[in-house]
Amino acid sequence: MPPRVTVVIPNWNGERFLRLCLGSLRDQSFRTFETIVVDNGSVDGSITFVEEHFPEVNVVPLGENRGIAAAFNAGIEASTAEYVVLLNNDTEQDPGWLEALVLAAEDHPESGLFASKLVDFHDRGVLDGAGDAMRLSGLPYRLGHGERDSGRFDRPGYVFGACAAAALYRRDMLDEVGFFDEDFVSYCEDGDLSFRAQLAGYRCFYVPGAIVYHMGSASTGGKRSPTATRLGSRNSFSLLVKNLPLSAVPQILPFFAAGQLGRLITAAVTGSLRAHLEGLAGAWRHLPLMLGKRAEIQKRKKLSDAEVRRLLRESSLAATASIARRLRDRAVSR
Repeated sequence: MPPRVTVVIPNWNGERFLRLCLGSLRDQSFRTFETIVVDNGSVDGSITFVEEHFPEVNVVPLGENRGIAAAFNAGIEASTAEYVVLLNNDTEQDPGWLEALVLAAEDHPESGLFASKLVDFHDRGVLDGAGDAMRLSGLPYRLGHGERDSGRFDRPGYVFGACAAAALYRRDMLDEVGFFDEDFVSYCEDGDLSFRAQLAGYRCFYVPGAIVYHMGSASTGGKRSPTATRLGSRNSFSLLVKNLPLSAVPQILPFFAAGQLGRLITAAVTGSLRAHLEGLAGAWRHLPLMLGKRAEIQKRKKLSDAEVRRLLRESSLAATASIARRLRDRAVSR
C-alpha cells in the first residue's frame, strides 16, 4: 500500500537529535507513512547515522546548506503522498501525533494545513506553540508560546497558520498555492505559506491531540542569534510585501510602526542591532523580487479584502491575549 503521508525532516548537522526524533516516529500509532530526511550538507555523520540505524528512512542529500525552505521543498518534491508532514529534527513526537493530524485532515476538508500542539521539550508543563498568529504589527507570533499548559489550548479550532516545526499540509493545496519561498532561506517561510494559503481560501486547523515536544532553534543558535535576527527582520517585512492587501495597510500601519520601533529597541538592548539593520537592508534589496511575487499572489486571491482584514484583526487579538498571559505567568513565577 503506498503511503498516505510523507514526513519530511530537514537536517543540518543534527545527528545528536536524530535518534530521538526518528525513534519516536517508529512508535507512531498511524503506520501508513514514509519518512524522508533532507540533509543540508551535514558534516557530522548524519547521513551515515540514518543509513545505519534507520534504514527505513529515505535520505535526500542536498550537498550544501540551502536553508530550511529549500529542504522542505526537496522533501515535498520527493513525495507522492496525499499529505505532507513537515517536522523539525529537534523534536520528540507523542505516539498519537500523526494519527491525530490525519484524522483532523479527514474531518476538515475545508482546511489545507494543520497545526500541532508544540510543548517545550525541557519543561513539559510549558507550551512552545498552539498554532501561529499574525499581529497587526505585521510580526508573526506562535500562540501559547511560553505559557503554562493550563488546558486553554486543548480545544481544536481555526488559527492563522501552522508552525512548520510540526505541521500537516495537503499536497493539492501546496500544488495550488506554491511551495515554500526559497528566497526566505529560513524564518517566516511557514508564515508566508500560511498567509498565501489563507488568501487562496484554505483555512488552518489547530489539532491539540497532535503533541510534539520541541527543543527550538537548535540549528541556528537561538532566536537572538545574528542569523535568526537578520533573517527574521528581513523576512517578516517581505511576508507583508507579498501578501498584505493594499486596503489593509491603513489598518496595520500604526501597529506596524510601533512594532518596528519595538524591534529596533529590542535589537539595540540585546546587542543584535547590526544583524537587525542588515535584515532591513536585505528586505529593501528584496523588494522588487517580492513585489513581482505579490502580483501573482494577489491575482489568485479568493478571500475578499474585508475577510482578510477581519482575519488579521482576530489573529492579532489572539496573539495579544497570549502575550499578556505569558507575561503574567512570568511575573507569577518570580
